[in-house]
Amino acid sequence: MMKSLGLFAVLLVFAPPALSAPRLPSECEPANPDAAEGSSEFPEEVARTLDAMVRAELAQGPTVGFSVGVSRGNQRWVCAYGLRDLARKLPATPRTTYRLASITKSFTAVAVLQLVEQGKLSLDADIHTLVPNYPVKQWPVTVRDLLGHLSGVPTYDGLSSSINLKPLSTAEAVSVFADKPLSFEPRTRYLYSTWGFNLLGAAVESASGQSYRDYLREHVFQPAGMAHADLDVTATRDEHQAVGYRLKDGAVKTSRFLDVSSRFGGGGTRGTVGDMLGFGRAVLTHKLVSRDTMGMMQTSMATRDGRLTDYGMGFATYPLRGHYLVAHAGGQPETTTLLVMFPAEDTVIALATNIEGEAKRLRRLSIRLMEGVLEAGAPRRDTHFTDPVDAVVYEGLARIVSYGLAYHLWATRGPGTLPPDEDVPGAFARVSEMLDRKLIAKDAKAALERIRGGHDPRLGSVFIRVGAQMARTLEKTQGRERLLAYPAEGPLSFFADYLAACEAQGSPDTQRLGEPLRGDLLRFVAGWKRAEVPAELRRLRMDEVKNPEVHWPALKKAAAQWPEIRPDYTDELVRVAEGAGFRKQLPVRLRWLERAVEVAPRSVEARLALSQALLVAKRDEEVLPLLREAMSTPQGALALAPMMLIKRVIEPETPRVGLGLLRAGVALHPESPELWEALAKREKAQGHKAEARAALRQARRAREARPEPVPESVVRGAGGVPDDHGLVRPRQAP
Repeated sequence: MMKSLGLFAVLLVFAPPALSAPRLPSECEPANPDAAEGSSEFPEEVARTLDAMVRAELAQGPTVGFSVGVSRGNQRWVCAYGLRDLARKLPATPRTTYRLASITKSFTAVAVLQLVEQGKLSLDADIHTLVPNYPVKQWPVTVRDLLGHLSGVPTYDGLSSSINLKPLSTAEAVSVFADKPLSFEPRTRYLYSTWGFNLLGAAVESASGQSYRDYLREHVFQPAGMAHADLDVTATRDEHQAVGYRLKDGAVKTSRFLDVSSRFGGGGTRGTVGDMLGFGRAVLTHKLVSRDTMGMMQTSMATRDGRLTDYGMGFATYPLRGHYLVAHAGGQPETTTLLVMFPAEDTVIALATNIEGEAKRLRRLSIRLMEGVLEAGAPRRDTHFTDPVDAVVYEGLARIVSYGLAYHLWATRGPGTLPPDEDVPGAFARVSEMLDRKLIAKDAKAALERIRGGHDPRLGSVFIRVGAQMARTLEKTQGRERLLAYPAEGPLSFFADYLAACEAQGSPDTQRLGEPLRGDLLRFVAGWKRAEVPAELRRLRMDEVKNPEVHWPALKKAAAQWPEIRPDYTDELVRVAEGAGFRKQLPVRLRWLERAVEVAPRSVEARLALSQALLVAKRDEEVLPLLREAMSTPQGALALAPMMLIKRVIEPETPRVGLGLLRAGVALHPESPELWEALAKREKAQGHKAEARAALRQARRAREARPEPVPESVVRGAGGVPDDHGLVRPRQAP
């Protein structure tokens, strides 16, 4: 298998070219002669590569101001692009401050855990005892529940509850939701709630005797070196604060006013990207709380029935391609932000823009920067399988590697811990059974649902335990550096090396994968070795070149040559179609999306993107057959379930696209009252009164036919009201 290349040697020859667009002005943080001993800048060639990645992303669509920061160990790079104030043509600089939005939740969580360490607050205290103006509810609500969004405290339940125009005190901010009942019994479900973190902010005040602002400035911002961080109120803003904007019909508009004192503990701070890096460094070096406490904060919490929530105490936390990621994102009027930390690799990525609703863009760029810093710069493409059972088996293998490798690195190089290592032979046997193709073929959708829960405590965390055992074996036989190369190379490289190590060591069968899984794996490895990426695209992405058309013939030829297993270009081709170059050229956009479906016929994302473009082109009759075909795959059956469809049309490209997707949705799921009700609202909004009444009648019939109604909190959490944390998590590809 390919050995890992040195990061800097690779970056010397890798710099993705920017797309054809005006070059954005930028300003980078200068070298700091007064920096602490041992700190340094990234090498110039690495900084050039990171800059090229940022520019390639920003060339894809409208940009006003954008700031980026990356640190690894003592190395640091901070740059700002575009304008912090469009009207006055003021540039964004490293000193530019942005609303940090829901990253504030991480600050609040740290403050709470500091007070827990000091004995001033208990994780199991009922929040009513700390915040008396929050009434007793039908179930006790603990600090621990609130930190993990497991409390049942509701989220915004309409536009009026999320928009505030005047300053509020702590008591007033709590009173906004104090009389609302809990949405569910604590720990039975996960529901992201900014109001819940307002309660924690109030608890910080009562336990510390300080105002929330004073406490953060003294105990979080100052020790983390966050020189420009503060609460985001009029009095703390200066000439460096970015003016906020939103996109409407492709045009840049000034943001609507929002006074964020109403969400002080869950989204009320501001700061620079450098401040975000400072906080990230303080988290990774355990400067704010002890190592054990930070390990607890970075551990995903679980519902009572044993499902991990991917959220710890104030941080989203989960594996990503073998890296253990700790993060928070934020989105509200004036801003979108993202802070990503990799504890095992001592790396922090911070992103902020003064355009709203840019969560997906920040997510994409964070992954590219991760590739640049941690994966030798090359884009990693996943694997596309023609056979649906192969695709399910492979997803299970990928999850074992991602969870096992990430947890192993987090436990050995970070503050994490592994699940109890009990009955390893039994765990290997369970994994082999879950990925047995004969069993999968009987009900592939149900098998995929089990596989996607293979890391959960309710299934014995078998994917984590087996993957971590494999990682330990490989670290022992291959060495640490080789172990760190697998995130870039992918899961098949990991499994091939593991099987070879078992043969070399004569490992017992109880620590090997059973048949027929082993045979499937060897077949996958052989197929992947044959299906090479075209030479000109091995270190480039189709969406990061000036003329992607030049590369299409080679890509098409490679896809035809290896139909059963090949690299997946879906994301790149969809990005080409949806980027600044072609989005408004509808025929060209359609052509690239049709190409995406051609080379990845089982890709749900390609078919969804094409469906939306067809609706824009008023070719509505082609949409339903396209989605029906996507629904025939196990992945599509889950991705196009009623609640997932509702979530996808919260903010559609145009009202017509949203309406078209919902009309297709009720044809796919006529039994879903939620889809019919969502359709009725869309029809009414479009002035289609008769169609709206008809949809409501269908909703009533569907609800009457359903044995047990779906609780309102589940519907809302699945997509009725968008979360403001903005974290985009591709659950199907860890």
